[in-house]
Amino acid sequence: MSLTTSEMQIGQIARLQRIFSEADIQKYSELANDFSQMYERNEEVWKKRFSQPIVPALLVEGLIIQVISEKLPGGPCVLVQKEIIYYHPVHVGDAITAELVIIDINHERNWVTQKVVCFNQQGTEVIKGQVVIYVFPGG
Repeated sequence: MSLTTSEMQIGQIARLQRIFSEADIQKYSELANDFSQMYERNEEVWKKRFSQPIVPALLVEGLIIQVISEKLPGGPCVLVQKEIIYYHPVHVGDAITAELVIIDINHERNWVTQKVVCFNQQGTEVIKGQVVIYVFPGG
């Protein structure tokens, strides 16, 4: 399903859920060349700040991009702007739901602004912000 800006409406919602695994973190680390000790099982490093290793922020952001590319608009588009705040860490095994809500549509520019909220299995908001995407005309 690929929507154009004229087919979208303010208030439209899309969401996806994902459980992050250690294998996800390993793949991310190899692709991004990010081998931070905060993501590893080395307790000496992460235990000073967290109860367990954290999932890399960019990996969680990938779930937001997945909602955009698969659901809203679900077609050719590019990220123009993002403003994201991380309220709580995401840990391996957390079930994270990314929910996007259209809050503005600029038909002249084909820009869609979406409010972003990600929350874990307890309903705790872990990420909040907004994204602006350019939707290619004609999907």
